[in-house]
Amino acid sequence: MDDDDRPRLRLSEGHFGAASLLAGESLDGYSLDELDARIELLRAEITRIAAHRDKSASHMVAAQALFRPKSS
Repeated sequence: MDDDDRPRLRLSEGHFGAASLLAGESLDGYSLDELDARIELLRAEITRIAAHRDKSASHMVAAQALFRPKSS
């Protein structure tokens, strides 16, 4: 079984896994090139997360339409 297939524990309120760790990390030790590379990596990750969120939202809308009570 791949790690992606395993159930994940829900994180506590306000804690978003690795993103929470990145938010508090000191950037003083990074060079300009390292900061630029990190920005590009984070932008790519934001794009990936946004696409996954859109897909999840689409599934939610489809499920709500499927299970919505029939109006008479």
